Amino acid sequence: MVLKRLFRNRRGIVGVEAAIVLIAFIIIAAALSYVVINMGFYTTQKTKETMQTGLEESTAALQLDGVVTGKTDGNKKIQYVIIPVKLSTGKTSIDLNKSAVVVSVYLPDDTLLNIYNGVNSTETVDLDHILIDAKNFTGIQNQGAMFALYNDDKDSVLEANEKAFLLINLGSGTISDYQTVKIEVRTAKGTALTVVRTAPGGMPSNSFVDLG
Repeated sequence: MVLKRLFRNRRGIVGVEAAIVLIAFIIIAAALSYVVINMGFYTTQKTKETMQTGLEESTAALQLDGVVTGKTDGNKKIQYVIIPVKLSTGKTSIDLNKSAVVVSVYLPDDTLLNIYNGVNSTETVDLDHILIDAKNFTGIQNQGAMFALYNDDKDSVLEANEKAFLLINLGSGTISDYQTVKIEVRTAKGTALTVVRTAPGGMPSNSFVDLG
C-alpha cells in the first residue's frame, strides 16, 4: 500500500514537470514566431522602399510640356533655346535652385557643361521681354541657362500644376541650319531629361523657330 501511494505521488510530479517543460517550449516558440514575423514585415518594408527608390531614380523628375522653341540672332542662327517642362507623373515637387540642377548642352562643334545659373519666378508672358530682362534673368544675358517659373508662392520649387521654361543662351555656340543640339537637364532626383532637336533650314533672322 505504501509503495503504491509513493508511485502515484511520483507520477504526479513527473506530470507537473512535463507541463512546465511544455509551457516553456510554447513560450519560446511564440517568441521565435514573433521575431520571425517581425523580420518578415521589416524585410517586406525595406524591399518596398528599395523598389520605390529604384523606380524614382529610373524616371526623370521633369518631362516636356509643349514645343521646344529656338530664337535666331541677326545671322539666322539659333542663339536661344526655350524648353517648357512640368513635373513627371507621380512626382510631388522638385527644387530648381542652382545647387540642385545641372544643365549641359552638346553642340556639333562645342560642349557647354554645367551652365545653369538658377531660377526666378515671373508673371511675364512676353518671352522677348524675359530674355532681355537683365534684372531678373541675369544668368542668360550671356552664355548660360535659367528657369522661368510660373507659380503663385514665388519660391524655387516646381510643384504639381505649375509651369516652368528652361531658357538657354548658347552665346557663341549658336546652331545653324540642319545642325543638331542635345540638351541634358539633371535634377537632384531621378534620371536626366534629355532633349535632342535639329534646326530646320532657311531660318529667318531675329525670329522664333519651332523645333518640335
